[in-house]
Amino acid sequence: MPYHHHRVAVIIPAFNEALSIELVVTELLSLRSPKNSDLPLIDDLIVVNNGSTDGTAEIAKGAGANVFSEFRRGYGYACLRGIEQLERAGCQAPNVVVFVDGDHSVDAKQLVILLQAIGEGNDLVVGSRERHLQEAQSVGPHQQFGNDLASSLIGLLWNQPITDLGPFRAIRYAALRQLNMQDQGFGWTAEMQIKAIQAGLSYKEVPVSSLRRIGVSKISGTVGGTIGAAIGIFSMVFKLYWSDAKFFASLKSILE
Repeated sequence: MPYHHHRVAVIIPAFNEALSIELVVTELLSLRSPKNSDLPLIDDLIVVNNGSTDGTAEIAKGAGANVFSEFRRGYGYACLRGIEQLERAGCQAPNVVVFVDGDHSVDAKQLVILLQAIGEGNDLVVGSRERHLQEAQSVGPHQQFGNDLASSLIGLLWNQPITDLGPFRAIRYAALRQLNMQDQGFGWTAEMQIKAIQAGLSYKEVPVSSLRRIGVSKISGTVGGTIGAAIGIFSMVFKLYWSDAKFFASLKSILE
C-alpha cells in the first residue's frame, strides 16, 4: 500500500484499443509513489476486454495488465466486470478504485492528483477536463456540448456543482460498494456522480488535461455512438431524479 496506506486498483474498460492500450498500461504501471520512488503507485491493474476484435487483450496482457473478458458490449458492463473481478480475485481488497479509459486520452501522471484528493478525505474524485487544458481536437464540439448540458442539468436538479462527467475518476472502494452501481452502458459515469450526491458522499472535481485520443472514439467518432451515449446519460439522470422525487413524496405523505 504505497500511497497514503491506500491499496490502489485501476480498471480500464477497453473495446478495440489495440493502438493505445500498451501505452496506457505501460504509463500507469511506471508510476511510482511520491513518497518512495521504489514503490509502485498502483497495486492492481485490470483491463476488461469488452469484446475486442483487434488484439487488445493480448497486447494489454503483454504490457503487464491482468486481463479479463466481458463479451456483453457496454461501458457499464465492462466496469461492473472489473469490480466483480476485484472481489473474486482472492487478493486483498483495494482501498481506492480508479477508472480510466484505454484510449490514452488522459495523462497517466495526473492520477496522483486524484489520489491526493482522496487522501484529503474525499470519497469520489472526478477529473474535470478543463478547456484550457484540452489538447486540440481532444473533445469534439458536440461531445463538449452534451457533457456541459448533462453536467449542468445534474447540478440544477441536485444543487451540486458539476462540470464534467469524464471517465477519469477515483473512488473509495467502500463508497463504490455502497452506490450499488447498475448501469450497463454510457450512463455509468452519471449514475456514479448522482448516486454519490444522493448518498451524501464527499465529492470533488480536480482539473485534468485532455489528450487527443489514439484511434477512433466509440462515442464521438460515430453518429450512432453519440446518440447512444446521450440517450444513456440523460435517461439515467431522469431515472435517478424520478426515484428521488418518489422518495421525497413518500416521505412527505408519511410526515403528514
